[in-house]
Amino acid sequence: MRLRALLETDALGLRLLGGQDELDRTVRGVMTTDLRDPSRYLSGGELVLTGLAWRRTPEDSEPFVRLLAGAGVAGLAAGEAELGAIPDDLVGACARHRLPLFAVHETVAFASITEYVVRQVSGERAGDLAAVVDRHRRLMTSGPAGGGPEVVLDLLGTDLDMRAWVLSPTGRRIAGAGEPLSTGAGAALAAEHLAATRGGRRAPHRVALGGTTYSLFPVRVPGHAASPGGQAGELRERALSDWLLAVEADAGEWGAPRLDLLQGVTQLIAVERDRRDAARTVRRRLAQEILELVQSGAPPAEIAARLRVAAPVLLPGRGTAPHWQIVVARVDWDGGEGESGAVAQSLLEEILVDPVAAGLESGDRIAVAHTGGEAIALVPMPAADPTEEGDGAGAGEGTEAAGPGGLQADVLLAAVRDPLTAGLADDGRLTLGVSAPVQSAEGLRGALEEARHARRVAAARPGRVCAAGHHELASHVLLLPFVPDDVRRAFTARLLDPLRDYDRRHRAELVPTLEAFLDCDGSWTRCAARLHLHVNTLRYRVGRIEQLTGRDLSRLEDKLDFFLALRMS
Repeated sequence: MRLRALLETDALGLRLLGGQDELDRTVRGVMTTDLRDPSRYLSGGELVLTGLAWRRTPEDSEPFVRLLAGAGVAGLAAGEAELGAIPDDLVGACARHRLPLFAVHETVAFASITEYVVRQVSGERAGDLAAVVDRHRRLMTSGPAGGGPEVVLDLLGTDLDMRAWVLSPTGRRIAGAGEPLSTGAGAALAAEHLAATRGGRRAPHRVALGGTTYSLFPVRVPGHAASPGGQAGELRERALSDWLLAVEADAGEWGAPRLDLLQGVTQLIAVERDRRDAARTVRRRLAQEILELVQSGAPPAEIAARLRVAAPVLLPGRGTAPHWQIVVARVDWDGGEGESGAVAQSLLEEILVDPVAAGLESGDRIAVAHTGGEAIALVPMPAADPTEEGDGAGAGEGTEAAGPGGLQADVLLAAVRDPLTAGLADDGRLTLGVSAPVQSAEGLRGALEEARHARRVAAARPGRVCAAGHHELASHVLLLPFVPDDVRRAFTARLLDPLRDYDRRHRAELVPTLEAFLDCDGSWTRCAARLHLHVNTLRYRVGRIEQLTGRDLSRLEDKLDFFLALRMS
């Protein structure tokens, strides 16, 4: 109920002494007290009734009201039986803290007010619960045509006055009623949800973001949830696959009936998730068939025929796709437990969706297969120029790139890195490689190997979520993933450990100086300007580097060794 309802009930005889602008506050309960500090017994939203026995001097009003305001009470009703008129110091304190203040006539018993508030609050809770249960029943009997998540979320808004959104594991908006979340909020909520789930915290997870409290509920597809005694691998992979329901409200203030109701809402949304996954099965099967042909060395004409079948499914209404790219992803867990191809498949399907694209069908042009621990995506690229469109069957130039366009490895991960890092926690890694575009069936074999090589380059980098693209395979970095770890450690230690030890003991910054010197191609003037040093100081530091390592930075071979050591460190 709202505070203003108290004034609309003549039987209560309440007079408003201050707080006209705050009468739309929600009253969740009532408490009678004459304690000087009742805050320990308050949870927020109460109408506090007091006979003013706590007030001995005018100075007592300010701390009493400050404590009530800090506890988040809805309003204060003071009885006139003890002191007659409500004292001005109490009126002033309530005004300063924006706390609505009512005067209770001496003929009105606090018990009457308490009974009225309890009856109203209980009645409204029963009413909104009955309305939602009724809508819930109608949705359940209407089947998949019942309107999907949007209708379910709309009922939360209309029946319970709560804004809610369905988000993917990366924070992409799948469904929502009303205004969208602010930029970046979806990814931040997904990151908090994944971190809480991996940390073993019980749902719903309550998160404060930008001054607003959200409650996060996992959306688990029936039959996909791990049992309570399931393996740790099941639990962490499920966390990376689940959607979540984000509600703009604090579930800590709810009773069991409303929590049960929200769990029911997540079950309705899970039905839509299951339907979406079933529809995606066709695209997954097409990708699997094509990739099996590619990996088995099938003739280009046979692969091209399969591409002609796949293109209308992956590009509905857009004709055929003369260009294709391949993206390879892998999820690895510490200890190498099991195969993670299924979770890599789910994540890659999500990563390849435009992060600003909302809705269930935004990923209906993505075909991802998985083999063992590896997920492989076949990504069609419509031609910018309609005259370029062909059947994809040309035996032409094999792995010739289709130009500078296409997917970029670093861009793919930009919007999803934070939530996925939270979901992988401290025991998982996601690595991803992207091929160059190709325009023939014959080029797909080379594109697959290129994407796999790029993924191995990404795997050699630090971090929980890493990607590399085809353009990086034309440089020295292609060689680094294939150097054994013990060799790399020995190589970098021999060159860099003497400099690091010296830096620790003397704060000399020899390693940063070496990096800057190589970045400036050995130019003394440019390097000194970048580091804001005198050239003589720079010459001294370089001399010290050479003395400690026995190398000569005027020699190309030694410069190259230092460069590679820094890259591998």
